[in-house]
Amino acid sequence: MKILVQDAPFDAGAELNAFTQSQANAGAVVSFTGIVRDLDDGGLQQMDIEHYPGMTERALEKIALDAMERWDLGDALVIHRYGPLKPQEQIMMVATSSKHRKDAFEAADFLMDYLKSRAPFWKKEKTADADGWVASKQEDEDALERW
Repeated sequence: MKILVQDAPFDAGAELNAFTQSQANAGAVVSFTGIVRDLDDGGLQQMDIEHYPGMTERALEKIALDAMERWDLGDALVIHRYGPLKPQEQIMMVATSSKHRKDAFEAADFLMDYLKSRAPFWKKEKTADADGWVASKQEDEDALERW
């Protein structure tokens, strides 16, 4: 299991290749890479992501361990960036491996739902007109109920 919280960009292809090549007994690897989405009007200048070092890594490790226990996983990878990010920059990545695809897909989906609504990151959107904290969405909260 690998958990990275970093301000530096990452190469999703290289991370996925390294993760996949390290999975000797896997029959499936599932990955998801999230990018900073622009606002509907195209006005997002940047998103600032804040976190508490130490606390954030422990929280991500805990949820990844939970996924490893709930599903028959060979391994899990979570990368999440912080700091100022521009639209279209990679913000995070999750990868899971398992002998069978169902476990890999479900665990990755579980990790994504957690990262979207419970991981200790705070996001502020900056536009030419204003700065504002991103509020949680009910649909993200509802997604957690299935787990």
